[in-house]
Amino acid sequence: MTNPTNLRGRGRRAALAAVLLAGTALGGYAAGHVSLAATVQETQGQPVNPPGSVAIHNAPDFTQLVTKVKPAVVSITSKLGPQAMNDEEGGMPFPFNQMPGARPRAIEARGSGFIVNPNGTIVTNNHVVKGAKSVSVTLDDGTQLPAKVVGTDPRTDVAVLRVHAKKPLPYIQLGDSSEVKPGEWVVAMGNPFGLGGTVTAGIVSALGRDIGAGPYDQFIQTDAPINQGNSGGPLFTEDGKVIGINTAILSPTGGSVGIGFAIPSNTVKSVVAQLEENGHVTRGYVGVEAQKISEGMAKALHLPEAGGALIAGVSPDGPASKAGVQPGDVVEAVNGQKVENPRELAVQIAAVKPGDQAKLEILRDGKKQTVTATVAEQPSESQVANNTTGHHEGRARLGVALAPVSPEARQQLDLPGDVNGAVVAQVQPGSPADQAGIQPGDVIVGVGGKSVGSPSDAVKAIRSATSGSDSAVALRIIRNGQPAFVAVNLQNNSNNNTDQG
Repeated sequence: MTNPTNLRGRGRRAALAAVLLAGTALGGYAAGHVSLAATVQETQGQPVNPPGSVAIHNAPDFTQLVTKVKPAVVSITSKLGPQAMNDEEGGMPFPFNQMPGARPRAIEARGSGFIVNPNGTIVTNNHVVKGAKSVSVTLDDGTQLPAKVVGTDPRTDVAVLRVHAKKPLPYIQLGDSSEVKPGEWVVAMGNPFGLGGTVTAGIVSALGRDIGAGPYDQFIQTDAPINQGNSGGPLFTEDGKVIGINTAILSPTGGSVGIGFAIPSNTVKSVVAQLEENGHVTRGYVGVEAQKISEGMAKALHLPEAGGALIAGVSPDGPASKAGVQPGDVVEAVNGQKVENPRELAVQIAAVKPGDQAKLEILRDGKKQTVTATVAEQPSESQVANNTTGHHEGRARLGVALAPVSPEARQQLDLPGDVNGAVVAQVQPGSPADQAGIQPGDVIVGVGGKSVGSPSDAVKAIRSATSGSDSAVALRIIRNGQPAFVAVNLQNNSNNNTDQG
């Protein structure tokens, strides 16, 4: 979200139902009623573990682990520009305690982070520091230090900060997330609702989750309670190694319901290394647009199964085009590594060093073959927006990528059968659409007074509405089942947080 004072909304980059932790907790939250739950319950008159039963092990004790890790976990305060809050912040159009007409006050947002090097290198989420005028870090001992943003990567929601202390700082190591298994104990630590130094525990629920937050989603899912303000904090195992950055939750209330997501540490390691060295992230690019193959699509295309990534479009003069890749091809593997869906294709291509070759195993007209593409450097989002045509022209002007209302999307978004339009699949950070509050999962059903039934209809209507001297366009959308108009000012094109990779 572009309004940095929308402390819940600015974290909601996750498409469809996933809600990003805003990484922010407003000062002034009061600790509410706290109830204590019994941890062990014995059956009256019966032994806890009668002969022949499965032994009940004591719950793990994390006290030594927390004592060891806690000094390296920090609270992050981002000072945002003086702007009015939007409607999602409790329905108030102005900051707390501020009357209409009063001078806007600067807003402070709070998140979490952790030190990964004694020199003061700190890892957190991009959305924790996005739009900040200044950033400060509070250490575990209460010391406050100004922080410099070394670099950010909006595509993975990772940011690197640095502070200068008079002595080496305690730090924790990034572990190997490939060794994580569902069911193992993990501990989350951070600054939920501004309550610094909070520890929660749970287990790994699942791996490789795609929640629509970005093109490289491979989240670790956990039931360790995570709340607003935990964003950027570490998720670590019983040996004290960080295996993820707490980033998102799935919640109808904005609070923890036992479904949280963390960026895997192996992804973080690669991103942090590049941000420290270059200030930006470089990724591989071949120039294709791919879509998921549903059972119905597989049947229609006479494919043996629904796996792989269906090529929907190929960029002219791009690496894939030069290699002979065609729309309708199904990519089944990259350099011998199997591809199950478009997300895996994007992740695997991005991991290839620009200049190296990628061998794409494809299925074309029922026959398997291999094509070799020389991988290029992925253009930044601003370059993509300025150089694309066709339905991406809507993205170039507004900063959105559109997708049709597929049966899967209709089910996920709970859309009535008579609703058609264009689903917002991605919003370019810093774009006019982002600043207007457009979110992934919104469904554009009209432009001005004209209804639209598909992405191409939406693009044509947007072109028509902006062909003259008008610098704004009114989009009629459906969000969470509710219709609304959103005005997008095309002159708002400050792309301050675009990736340079």
